Parts: sequence; C-alpha cells; structure tokens
Amino acid sequence: MLNTTILAAIGGMEIAVILVIVLLLFGGKKIPELMRGLGKGIKEFKDGKEGVDGTDAVEQNRTNKPL
Repeated sequence: MLNTTILAAIGGMEIAVILVIVLLLFGGKKIPELMRGLGKGIKEFKDGKEGVDGTDAVEQNRTNKPL
C-alpha cells in the first residue's frame, strides 16, 4: 500500500529534478558506467535467483533439452 502511494506522488517534474541532481553529482561521463554496472548487477541477481551459475549454465541447458 505504501509503495503505491509513493509511486503516485512522483510525477514528471519530480523525476526531472532527480535526473538533474544525479547528473550534477556524477557527471555526464560517469553515468554510462554506472548504468552498465547496474545492468550487470541486475543480470547477476536474476541468474542467482534462478540458481544459474556461469559455468553451470551450459550443463543445465544440456540436461533440460529433450533428445
């Protein structure tokens, strides 16, 4: 219930202000690196949640495929 209230309170102007503050804090060159790191973190989290490890992914695909 609280999450819905917070999301409803954030409008377009608030998002613009947050983006400007982030740009001022980190600078234009640092933001792509931060987003790249965030993307890798999300991918690792999803893989960890599914129980997939980088070395086990190939073996798991082989065992799940029907012959």
